[in-house]
Amino acid sequence: MEPSGQPGMTRRRFVQLASGLIVATACGGTGTEPGEPGGDAAPAPSSSIVPPSGQLSGDLRILQWSHFVPRHDQWFDDFATAWGEEVGVNVSVDHIDLAELGTRLSAEIAAGEGHDLVELLSPPSAFEPSVLDLTDLNEEVRGRFGQQTELCTRSSFNPTTGKFYGFCHGWVPDPGDYRRSMWEQIGLPDGPSTYQELLEGGTRIREEQGVHMGIGMSNEIDSNMAARAMIWSFGGSVQDADENVVLNSPETVEAVDYMARLFQATMTPEVFAWNAASNNQGLIAGEFSYILNSISAYRTAQQANPDVADDVFFTPALRGPGGTGLASQHVIPIYVVPTHAQNPDAAQEFILNLVANYSAATYNTELYTFPAFRDTVPDLDDWLTRDPFGSVPEDKLALLTDAESWSTTVGHPGPANAAIGEVFNTFVLPQMMARAARGETSPQEAVVAADAEVRRIFARWRERGLVGGQG
Repeated sequence: MEPSGQPGMTRRRFVQLASGLIVATACGGTGTEPGEPGGDAAPAPSSSIVPPSGQLSGDLRILQWSHFVPRHDQWFDDFATAWGEEVGVNVSVDHIDLAELGTRLSAEIAAGEGHDLVELLSPPSAFEPSVLDLTDLNEEVRGRFGQQTELCTRSSFNPTTGKFYGFCHGWVPDPGDYRRSMWEQIGLPDGPSTYQELLEGGTRIREEQGVHMGIGMSNEIDSNMAARAMIWSFGGSVQDADENVVLNSPETVEAVDYMARLFQATMTPEVFAWNAASNNQGLIAGEFSYILNSISAYRTAQQANPDVADDVFFTPALRGPGGTGLASQHVIPIYVVPTHAQNPDAAQEFILNLVANYSAATYNTELYTFPAFRDTVPDLDDWLTRDPFGSVPEDKLALLTDAESWSTTVGHPGPANAAIGEVFNTFVLPQMMARAARGETSPQEAVVAADAEVRRIFARWRERGLVGGQG
């Protein structure tokens, strides 16, 4: 692809030449500022514009979620507007609730018109037939910024078709969030490190302190992540590395049986009707001893209930019976360019600029979103060990410097293919957990039923040539 107005100059060559124009200087921001507790160590990075290689014009319509950190959307909208003014593109950004993104994109695809650039927060593999192949863009960005985090690649690339159906610019770790004062009373000030400790410790806290645990089993994102983390850590998975369905295994049955026992000992039926905000709200209100979430609940608590925030600490992925612990990435922001996009060149140029400014992007999410290209945020580990947003102690987030080692994508150990996407979006796994936890079926029966549904989903996508494997 050759950008218009510059014969012979590829986008790759332009990025290489323009990279020297990217600078980083300090500037202020909204929300918690440097100078507050822990903040004087990290002034906010500035944003800068990488000029396009050729003439751009027209409109660029972007659709993405309403970020839980208001300062991010303010920064992003200002950045997008400034970029558009610099390059001659009229940029508009629409923010909607994360749960509405897939439905909105589906409606626009059906209508054949809508936004030029759409951000999804789970792998958008099911949209592959209706979006542009971004392989060239992905290759160019890797050439400029180095290797992409593997879980990000496996969340945006289909090895069966050889197509990058999206561009993954970041990812969000999913640690355990626990109340230190509660776990300290039972001799575990650092929180649980294994699922056995979670069960035993959570049971004692409920019996001795009257505080429940909050791990969802409903049709929402945190429940999806919790079910996967538990299955993987017990040695099971939905598919193998070659995209064959392997859900019905003794390891998965053991994980489902564990979840049923955990529910009976530590939780209440409210977890069957949760939305994505429920565990956040319960932790902030002091109602839960442990939840599985990103740092979003903690960041909210810093403003809404500082005493609780000071008592919230984090654990890496809990280890299962075999000593292994894995957690899914929380949300994973991935841009797609629909085939109906009116300005696909501007959409891709904008993505390049966003990646070039990812230090500012990560900072303005208050360290919620990690970069897909680690070299774009060289200060990340320093920020995590000396939180510029007022953590007490300031190194509370230091365990996240190693988050990549215990994090994976929803398709683990294979890619996040279209079948995995449908399993995710139809909440097969949390529903499987819930049936056993409510006592409607045995753990074995719940797994058999879920495995049958997963196999039907995989078969449909294999018929379309988008999923590998044999069965």
